[in-house]
Amino acid sequence: MLWTVLLALLLLLLLQTQLSVCLRELRAGGSPVYSPSSSSSSSSSYNATQQRLPGAIIIGVRKGGTRALLEMLNLHPDVEVAKAEVHYFNVEEHYRRGLAWYRAQMPFSLPGQLTVEKTPGYFATPQVPTRVWDMNPAARLLLIVRDPAERLVSDYTQVLHNRLTRHKPYQPLEELLLHKGHINPGYKALQRSLYHQHLARWLEVFPRKQIHVVDGDALIRDPFPELRKAERFLDLPPKINPDNFYYNSTKGFYCLLSAGHDKCLDESKGRPHAPLSTQALKKLCRYFRKPNKLFFEMVGRSFSWC
Repeated sequence: MLWTVLLALLLLLLLQTQLSVCLRELRAGGSPVYSPSSSSSSSSSYNATQQRLPGAIIIGVRKGGTRALLEMLNLHPDVEVAKAEVHYFNVEEHYRRGLAWYRAQMPFSLPGQLTVEKTPGYFATPQVPTRVWDMNPAARLLLIVRDPAERLVSDYTQVLHNRLTRHKPYQPLEELLLHKGHINPGYKALQRSLYHQHLARWLEVFPRKQIHVVDGDALIRDPFPELRKAERFLDLPPKINPDNFYYNSTKGFYCLLSAGHDKCLDESKGRPHAPLSTQALKKLCRYFRKPNKLFFEMVGRSFSWC
């Protein structure tokens, strides 16, 4: 009887020891610990996802197709994107919160995946290039541009829509664009279309090879060739293919296909532009002729703009 009791106690002790070991293993590595303050993957965690600072940033331009580019890059299995515009480098309140806050806005990603964020306001904000360099001198930058006159009208159209939604008045486009019959250089939407001025500030900080220019007009007409160029620039294996895109004749632009699911950009994309007279458009195109030429020289290519 005594031997039976002792044997039972011994078995109970062994079971308790084994249970303690299992519990320690579960705490140590059974499930990943998500830590927004961590910037690199832990070798002790198998396939652990973490929030990482971006290795690539879509810096602009506003109303140039940044959302479309981000969603298309997100088709790639090695890419994770920040869903919302972060405005870290161009909004002082955000920048003062530091890199830990910025990292916390990023998506969870696996080791080896590329984190991408986009904020089109970065391109035209003077202090941003140095701030991005301080964060990551090796960051890859994507700049998507379109006809600057078309971009200006699209910019105005978005502001107009936002003002009307809030039941606030807004001047007609030509009143903002023209002053006494001449182009008004102080109009902010016009200044955002002076691509050469803004790019010059970035090239004072970053080498040209770290800035990839995407043709926004070509991206709308035929997305795949521009996406393939972006994959090469980002050192990504070619995983995006023509079957990922189909033309939606109702919306008037390409939508995305991935794993049997389709996705179109929201209704604000493809919104009809505010009217601009032929005479005003001609003046605008003449005004952009020299700035466009300077930009073409800086990037080593030309575009079919007005």
